[in-house]
Amino acid sequence: MESVYKKIKELRTKNKITLAELSEKTGLSISFLSRIEKGTTNLAITSLKKIADAYGISMNYFFAEETRNSYIKKKADQQMVKIDGIDEKLIRLNGEFTGREMDPYFITVLPNKISSQKSFTHHGEEFYYVLAGTITFIIDGEDYEVHKGESIHFPSHLPHNFENRTDQDVDMINVVTPKLL
Repeated sequence: MESVYKKIKELRTKNKITLAELSEKTGLSISFLSRIEKGTTNLAITSLKKIADAYGISMNYFFAEETRNSYIKKKADQQMVKIDGIDEKLIRLNGEFTGREMDPYFITVLPNKISSQKSFTHHGEEFYYVLAGTITFIIDGEDYEVHKGESIHFPSHLPHNFENRTDQDVDMINVVTPKLL
């Protein structure tokens, strides 16, 4: 249970909120929250739920095992992933460690691939560096043609997508925040 108490305090510190602000969001008293963070009181599941809701996270966060730090992603450990609505070949390149906030990918877009999705929007930012080929990004209704050796970086809240309008594969490195997986 000590790790749960520690995670509660880390969340509050990371989000830069006071005990008073957390108390307001949860309906739990400041003194009770202080005792929770110090690990000097019992914590009912209903109180933990209120805290999780205040941060907009699942209660699973508090019970997840600490990830063993793995900073390097060996070629043999790289995995292809499938994200709903994305047909492209995505290979995860990220390390694994607590607090990771971005997702880097190697992406291959097949020739003449016009996305079936009109556009995506989400919080955060996206960065792409084109390793091979030419790709067209559609961001907030405007086309941007990006060639080998060029990059594009934009806020993800704008409607966006990309299309390979050529007869060659396009290879890119992509970094997304916040992490998707």
